Amino acid sequence: MPPKAAKQAPPLYEVSERVLCFHGPLLYEAKVLEIKNPGEPGASYSYKVHYKGWKSSWDEWVPQDRVLGWNDENLQKQKELREEHNPKKKVEKDKKPAHAEEPVVPTVRGQKRAREMDMDKEEDFIKRHEIKLNVPEIIKSLLVDDWENVTKNGTLVKLPRDITVTMFLNDYFESTETSYPSGSQQRQSYEEIIQGLRAYFDKCLGTMLLYRFERDQYNEIKKEYPDKNMCDLYGTEHLLRLFVTMPELIAHTNMDTQAVNALRDHLDNIMLFISRNHEKYILSEYEQLLKYSQ
Repeated sequence: MPPKAAKQAPPLYEVSERVLCFHGPLLYEAKVLEIKNPGEPGASYSYKVHYKGWKSSWDEWVPQDRVLGWNDENLQKQKELREEHNPKKKVEKDKKPAHAEEPVVPTVRGQKRAREMDMDKEEDFIKRHEIKLNVPEIIKSLLVDDWENVTKNGTLVKLPRDITVTMFLNDYFESTETSYPSGSQQRQSYEEIIQGLRAYFDKCLGTMLLYRFERDQYNEIKKEYPDKNMCDLYGTEHLLRLFVTMPELIAHTNMDTQAVNALRDHLDNIMLFISRNHEKYILSEYEQLLKYSQ
């Protein structure tokens, strides 16, 4: 008798199941909408997920390794990632945070847990503001790789970067010359956006964009280059983190709808430029820097 064909193992998660899903470096509550069978024994399923509190336009198909079960261990992991990605929470209550675009969140009394409060705050941002970036899949993948390199592999971006944020933005600006020649209104708009991104990066890097494992390196590089801006020391790896934080930052500015839409379009174009040239601007391997080991 011919051998029996190997059976495909059942999916780890079911339709309508509550799960946690990576989107960039953070974990978000999600619900499984559909399951795609890979058709080959041993291969992983794919899941279409809906992020709680997010518009359905953010629904997406994700590989199995981006989905985690809803349990205490993974909820603790979600909390730890939020803390690592939001060092601003360490700011003393009686001090104004450096990133003034975001208000200080007041302490809420009652029985609501901190995790639920964080999720409610995130949902409020989505509901109140029509800000959505078209993040290419390759950019999402690069952000996850970046998170794993630092938090799981214990490696860091070697600084100063050969191609800094300033160099990258200059390259991008020059690439728009053929479409928007010097003197045009669109060209002037691009220049203003790029100047603003440099300012945002310098302001937000130390308070919002670093993981806990990078703080010693950040302090050392500031001492070593006291007269340089951060955009002249760090590279596009950290700039990507700023882009996915921008919707939250913009939500707390008084920019009008037209200005917000223009900024969103510019950010979409810049991310497309990175996705097409990521081998040049994004490190493929980080380095183990022993002097920053803890």
